[in-house]
Amino acid sequence: MGSAKPEVQSVTSGVEYLDRLLGGLYIGDNVLWLDQAGSLATVFCLNLLRSSQSADQPLVYVTFDRSPRNLLEKLGPLAETTNLTILDCFTWGKGSASDIFLSFYAEPSSEWPCNVVKVEQPQDIERVTAILADVHSSLHGYVRFIFESVTGMQELWGGEDQMLGFYSHACPRLYELNTIAYWVMEKNAHTPRFRARISQIAQVVIDLSIKRGSTSLSILKAEKRGFDHLDKPHSYWTKDLSVTFEGESGTGRPIDLGSRLKEIRTRKRISQTELAKFVGVTPSTISQVESNLIYPSLPALLKMAEVLAVEVSAFFQERPAAARPVVFSAASAADAPLEEAPETSVSAKALTPLDADFVAEPYLIEIAPKTKLSSHFFYHKGEEMGYLLSGRLDLVVHNTTHKARAGDVIYLTSEFPSQWKNPGSSWAKLLWIKLR
Repeated sequence: MGSAKPEVQSVTSGVEYLDRLLGGLYIGDNVLWLDQAGSLATVFCLNLLRSSQSADQPLVYVTFDRSPRNLLEKLGPLAETTNLTILDCFTWGKGSASDIFLSFYAEPSSEWPCNVVKVEQPQDIERVTAILADVHSSLHGYVRFIFESVTGMQELWGGEDQMLGFYSHACPRLYELNTIAYWVMEKNAHTPRFRARISQIAQVVIDLSIKRGSTSLSILKAEKRGFDHLDKPHSYWTKDLSVTFEGESGTGRPIDLGSRLKEIRTRKRISQTELAKFVGVTPSTISQVESNLIYPSLPALLKMAEVLAVEVSAFFQERPAAARPVVFSAASAADAPLEEAPETSVSAKALTPLDADFVAEPYLIEIAPKTKLSSHFFYHKGEEMGYLLSGRLDLVVHNTTHKARAGDVIYLTSEFPSQWKNPGSSWAKLLWIKLR
C-alpha cells in the first residue's frame, strides 16, 4: 500500500452506453448504487460479472441477503467459472445457521461451479474485514467486488454507525488495492444523513429510480471525470442482461407501462377489479394506469409486480421478438412470489420468462421438510398440473387429503387446495405448470 497508484486505467462496466456516460470504470472506483426499488441494480451487477469473465479477471460476490444456493441459481451460467468467489455472509448471519441452509455445504464442493468461502461469524465486522483481505490476497489481477447489499449488512450489524465505520475503512483500502467495488443500497431504507456520508466517500454514485412509469439512471457523482451528465436522468429498459437506453442511436422509445401492465394482467387472467383489490386501489385507478393517464406510486407498482408474479422490470421491458426461443437457460429463471408462503422454507422459480406469450407457465417449487402451507401457491383461475420430482406432498382439496409421491402427477381444474404439506424428512421438488 506504500507504492504510488498507477496511472488511472479505464475498464468496461459491461453496459456500453453507461460506459459512454461515465467514461468507463476506473481502477480504484467504489461505485454506490442507490436503488429505489431494491432490484434495479441487479442487471448492472450481472453485467459487471460478465465483463470480468470476458477479461479473465476475478470477481468476489459478497452476499448478506441470499444463500449460496439461491445466488448460484440467480447467476446461472455466469457462476460457472473459477474466477468467481462467493463470500457467504448469509448462512451464519441472517440464515441463523439453519439446517436448511447448512445442507448446501453437505454437497461435494466439486459440484460448485465457482469458489464459495464460508464466513461463520459475519456479525463480527473485524472478522469479515480480515476474510475480505485474505480472499483478495489470494487473487491476481484487478479484482472486482459486488457487495449485496449495504442494507443487509447494516441490518446484520445493528445500525448505520456500524455500517458507516466498515464502509469508511473498506472503501479507501479497496481503492488503494486497485479494485472496483459495487455497493448496492436500497435508497429508501436509510436516513438522508447516512446516504450523504456514504456518498461522500464513494468515487461514483449512481441513482436508479422509477419516474413517470420509466426506469431511470442518474449519475450523481463521478470523480476524475469531466462531463456534463451529472444529475441528468437517462431512461432505460432491460431484457435479460441487455440494458437499452432511450438515447442510444437506432433505438425507439421504451414500451409504455400501461400497455405492459394490461398485457401481463390479461395473460394472468386477473381482472382490473381483482388486481385493484389486491393492490389496495380502485378499479378506476388500474384503468387509468393501463391507459397511461396516470402513473402508479412505487409501492403500488411493487405490489402489482408481486400479485402478477413478475419482476418490476417486466413492466419496462421491450416486447419479445417474433422468433420464439427454443431453449431457456437457467439464467432466465426468476424468483416467483407465492401466496403467504415463508421465504425460508418454500421457494418458487419461474422456468421461462413470465412476460413471454406461452400457453403454459412452468415453475420449480421446493418445499422444506415438515412445512405446511395454508393456501395454494398461486391465484389462478385456469387449469394447473404438477409432476412431483422428489419427496412427498399432501394436499387438501374439498376437505379430502390427497397424498403424492415422487413420480406422481397432480391435476387441478378450477379448485384451489386449502393446504399443502411436506410430511417427509427431505425437500420436496415439484414441477408445476399453470395452463391457460
